[in-house]
Amino acid sequence: MSNIPTNCRYTKEDEWVRVEGDEVVIGVTDYAQDSLSDIVYLELPDVGDTFGAGDNFGVVESVKAAADLYMPVAGEVTAVNSTLIDTPELINADPYGAAWILRIKPANIADLNDLMDAAAYEKYLAERE
Repeated sequence: MSNIPTNCRYTKEDEWVRVEGDEVVIGVTDYAQDSLSDIVYLELPDVGDTFGAGDNFGVVESVKAAADLYMPVAGEVTAVNSTLIDTPELINADPYGAAWILRIKPANIADLNDLMDAAAYEKYLAERE
């Protein structure tokens, strides 16, 4: 079974969100990186870009497939993990730690309540299998 930290919220598109101060950190789940296998490329937005919830904000490519990345909540990008541009395989090794993708200032922090908690995400994954 996938690693599903309880301190994150999750989307049906397999992104995770973690609150850190007045920002949220976004990445792809362990399930997603495992499904994609060896990640070889990542396309990311710029700091200052704004997105609505559900907007496409980038692409992750692996040796098997490419997948769009979707913004879990509306907000403005405050930081991008540029390390992933040169070492995208870090997502396979540490999806919830060093391989965070974006930090955003959410337009409405309450929107996080619309995302799944760890138990709901685990159930969702089990139903997909």
